[in-house]
Amino acid sequence: MKLSRRARFLLGLATAVVLAVVYAPLALVLLNSFNADKTFGWPPTGFTLEWWRMAGESEGARDALLTSLEVAALATVLALVLGTLAAMGLRHTRFFGRNVVSLLVILPIALPGIVTGIALQNAFGTMLGVQLSLFTLVVAHATFCIVTVFNNVQARFQRLGGSLEQASMDLGAGPWTTFRLVTLPMLRSALLAGALLSFGLSFDEIVVTTFTAPDTVQTLPIWIFGNLFRPNQAPVVNVVAAVLVVLSVVPIYLAQKLSGDTAGAAAGAR
Repeated sequence: MKLSRRARFLLGLATAVVLAVVYAPLALVLLNSFNADKTFGWPPTGFTLEWWRMAGESEGARDALLTSLEVAALATVLALVLGTLAAMGLRHTRFFGRNVVSLLVILPIALPGIVTGIALQNAFGTMLGVQLSLFTLVVAHATFCIVTVFNNVQARFQRLGGSLEQASMDLGAGPWTTFRLVTLPMLRSALLAGALLSFGLSFDEIVVTTFTAPDTVQTLPIWIFGNLFRPNQAPVVNVVAAVLVVLSVVPIYLAQKLSGDTAGAAAGAR
């Protein structure tokens, strides 16, 4: 479809407006991390690296960062295992209610975070009698991280079909050999994309964390929220937020590239 010059101009203008609305606040956070004015007056009266030095020396920020990395890594590993198994199980079996099971796997990411958080808190405390800990936090994060892996694996299976696996089985390979030499190479980029998305979801989750983390465990989003309205910590919070904005670009970009890499997956399988 060929668009007129006016239509192209209007679409370009609408795109520019949307991008400005989304990214102007993020650019402001990055700029304020260098703002010499502690109250972040606008326009900036000067620029300084003092806030970056303070952020580097903040023990609370470092501890919260390490906790977030640990929780996100463990939740991602759990999501990779369970999400892949769920996708493979639904692919290779046919039974009544199969679509309902698929919906139940996807549902946690569609529910409001506060609903998921309250449900998990009640399940841990009331039904199971388990005290909140790092373990409960990892399990809570894995419930919605599974969805990204599940969706990526299912999409990859639908794109590639099962001809290569059937050929492997016809040539005498067992289920484990077929999975190791054929299925896993086909899924490699999809699994990596799902892992990157899962890690990002877990790393910045705050609502579910509030309900499922003990008082002794503080992730980076919880630390940012707790120090956001403290005047002495506001510059450090801006620096931490700026770093997260910059670092978030890398996994999202890689996940986007890997999700569309069907040709590479097929070549790897061959």
